Order: sequence, then C-alpha cells, then structure tokens
Amino acid sequence: MRLDKYLKVSRLIKRRTVANEACDAGRVTVNGRPAKASANVKPGDVIEILFGNRSVKVEVTEVVETTKKDEAKELYKYL
Repeated sequence: MRLDKYLKVSRLIKRRTVANEACDAGRVTVNGRPAKASANVKPGDVIEILFGNRSVKVEVTEVVETTKKDEAKELYKYL
C-alpha cells in the first residue's frame, strides 16, 4: 500500500493530501530513510513522522484498504 494512503487509513494523518505534503517536505521516514508518498508500506516497517518539534514513531502491524475509526489503532503500535 502507498505510504500516503496508509497514513490516512491508519488515521496517523487526517487527510491524504496532508500526508502527501508531509512526505514531500521530508518529514516522514520509513525504516530510517526519507520516504516519498508513493513508497510501499508493509507489516514490520517503522514509520517516523515529524510534527513540528515532536515526532511520532510507529511500527506497521497490519495493512488494509479501509478500516473503521475504532479499529484504526490496530494497524500500528507505538515505539
């Protein structure tokens, strides 16, 4: 699954366009490397997102096309 779509489906970032912009600005890394929005995400990958002066680091546990709001937190775990 594309990184920007995963960020939206998992609700780590609210909108896909915002996820795209974050990737373009270099604020998203996958496994320690800056990632483009089109990068593939698979279970086991570590995603780090920089929000201003704070960062969020998660490990992908599951990849699904759609999910309900209350089930979105099951797609990743915080590190």
